Amino acid sequence: MPASSTTGRRIRRAAGPRPNGPVANRDFRLLFAGRSVSLLGDGAFLVALAWQAYTLSNAPTALSLLGISMTVPLIVLLLFGGVASDRYDRRRVMLLADAARAVLLALLALLAASGTLRLWHMMVIVAIYGGAQAFFDPASDAILPEILPASQLGEANALEQIARPLTLRLAGPALGGVLIGVLGLGAAFLADSMTFLLSAAALWSMSLRPSAALHRAGAPSSETSTGRQLLEGWSYVRRHVWLWGTFASAGVAYLLFMGPAEVLLPFMVKHELKGSGVELGLVLGAGGLGSVACALVMLHSGLPSRSITFIYVVWTLATVAVAGYGLATAMWQLMLASLAFNLLETAGTIVWSTMKQRRVPGDLLGRVSSLDWLISIGLLPVSFALTAPLAATLGVRTTLIGAGLAGAVATLGGLLLPGMLAVDRSMAAAHVGVQI
Repeated sequence: MPASSTTGRRIRRAAGPRPNGPVANRDFRLLFAGRSVSLLGDGAFLVALAWQAYTLSNAPTALSLLGISMTVPLIVLLLFGGVASDRYDRRRVMLLADAARAVLLALLALLAASGTLRLWHMMVIVAIYGGAQAFFDPASDAILPEILPASQLGEANALEQIARPLTLRLAGPALGGVLIGVLGLGAAFLADSMTFLLSAAALWSMSLRPSAALHRAGAPSSETSTGRQLLEGWSYVRRHVWLWGTFASAGVAYLLFMGPAEVLLPFMVKHELKGSGVELGLVLGAGGLGSVACALVMLHSGLPSRSITFIYVVWTLATVAVAGYGLATAMWQLMLASLAFNLLETAGTIVWSTMKQRRVPGDLLGRVSSLDWLISIGLLPVSFALTAPLAATLGVRTTLIGAGLAGAVATLGGLLLPGMLAVDRSMAAAHVGVQI
């Protein structure tokens, strides 16, 4: 990557969160706290879901079926979630999605604690869960510019990428492992349910009101048809190669590596290396440490002006790290691969989120974010469906190695699309740096 002295890579530097930065904003503090608590519960949920699936069935098929069940409704409803985010109060959309998921997780906890939980129960519950997430995610992506000025978005994204791995990949999985070992799987599901309620309470306490959201400049009115709103979002994306090209590149890469990574990493811990739920938590926690370290560095040093190049390079290297899962012969090696993957993935995510929030008009951001999610993860059900038969045919380790290498090639290929580097050239020519 070019040195900062020749490209203006970091024009302005920050020493960390500033007193008048996003943390000084009450609504941001509430949003940040709610997200952090919810992600803590999700970290416990990830461990509990995988452990419950492999308790009901020793084959990767069980977790693959849960992945398909969750992602299909998510994908189907994402565009409608994006329209709802641009049409209605984003805070309320998120609140309702949190409340729905709290109820679902409480039901899952009850079935697990009573010993009556079956795989089909889990499939139905996570399918509805995925539908609620389809409305939450676009609204969550789009609400930040509504709360903060553009100059604070980078810092806010970096702060979130510090909290996310600490909760989702470090503290959450550790909490999940302890709850599973001491109180049982039901307790881990119940803990996630409670965190959704706390997140909903934080959203309810925000001062941002529906009138502020519904009167955004250019926001679609209730009379505008859903189809027309979807077409407006797609037309904007189609005119910008850095958007549609990155969406498509991510979609192909996720098809190749995400199913194997999500399904076979817990299998590696439990069956290949004979580990426990606590050790799965440690592997995921190592990834959390990598993400935190990355976000802290970027919080203090700034974002690259050659944003697209930076994003593609670090995401390509992150995908290569997935192959390390298949090469691991000891738990510490799995932890190291997890650390590398999450560190590099976080670096690209911080830059990508800030680019979208700064460059996409606010009245289109919900729909653009929903298209981002839709195209990027649209082939995930296929990835989950193919993982089990590929692992059975090629072996778990070979599948992971092949998935990581093929996914890296697909990721880097997006950088070669005509016009992809135009954003980088314009920023470098103008010597524009993005301050966190």
